[in-house]
Amino acid sequence: MLTAGTGIQQGAVLAMLRELSSTLSPATAESETRKRMSQGSKFLLAGVMGWPVMHSRSPKLHNYWLQHYGLAGSYVPLEIKQDQLEQALRALPVLNFAGCNLTIPHKETALRLVDSVDPVARRIGAVNTIVVGPNGQLEGRNTDAYGFISSVSSAQPEWHAGDRPIVVLGAGGGCRAVLTALIEAGAQEIWLANRNRARADALAQEFGPPIAVCDWSKRHEALDEAGLLVNTTSLGMLGQPPLDIVLRTLPVTAIVCDIVYVPLETPLLAAARRRGNPTVDGLGMLLHQARPAFEAWFGVLPDVTPALRTMMEATL
Repeated sequence: MLTAGTGIQQGAVLAMLRELSSTLSPATAESETRKRMSQGSKFLLAGVMGWPVMHSRSPKLHNYWLQHYGLAGSYVPLEIKQDQLEQALRALPVLNFAGCNLTIPHKETALRLVDSVDPVARRIGAVNTIVVGPNGQLEGRNTDAYGFISSVSSAQPEWHAGDRPIVVLGAGGGCRAVLTALIEAGAQEIWLANRNRARADALAQEFGPPIAVCDWSKRHEALDEAGLLVNTTSLGMLGQPPLDIVLRTLPVTAIVCDIVYVPLETPLLAAARRRGNPTVDGLGMLLHQARPAFEAWFGVLPDVTPALRTMMEATL
């Protein structure tokens, strides 16, 4: 593995600089340069790496916080191809980045490219946050579990993970983060259902108790004592078919959560709302997972406020 700051050719560094500057308008670039010249090392840089990445809402979110807290800095999108990820990550300390987020397709690959991985990211099996250490070392973290549990707790303060059984649908990367969060929050009984039963069985074996697998054909019956239903599948996302589930046996007091945030109200959440169930949409998870990353880079733990949510909803 390359050590920080070595193995980077000058052309690669220049390419990263060009990509950074291309994300800013001429006026913005000039303004940011003046800030950096006047404040020296206090100018803060972070970004999000993905391929593609220009659809990401993270720049709008983090730049809102930078402005709100009066911090001189910028958070930029960085389009990085899969075969360029290691080179791009090793360029972060060279370019004085405090770190970055990772999105598709880089989250799993980064596990083997960073210098250290925190236990949560290791368990989830993916890195969504890179923090550059004082000596240029790269630490991989995952804030999705934090984002999920914070979103549910913020929206439903009286909810406790261990009170009643939980039903989770799916078995992908989002599901791994949700399961990690629920177990750490004290869940005593989690029923996991996925269209591919083998994937659910593998997750249950890996994570162990309190997870038990329910066959996809029995997902409706699993709801009768649930206190929380979480959809982590792509079903209901814009361009995807709706989730096929009957809520008839679900207690009306049960919380229904969908980690999808486009659309903000999925067919599942709409059906739950109509029958009187409290609901939690996926935007909250997106907003809350960004908080610990922002704190790690910029030294401030930002708040998720109604004004921020309104601003982000306007982008959906």
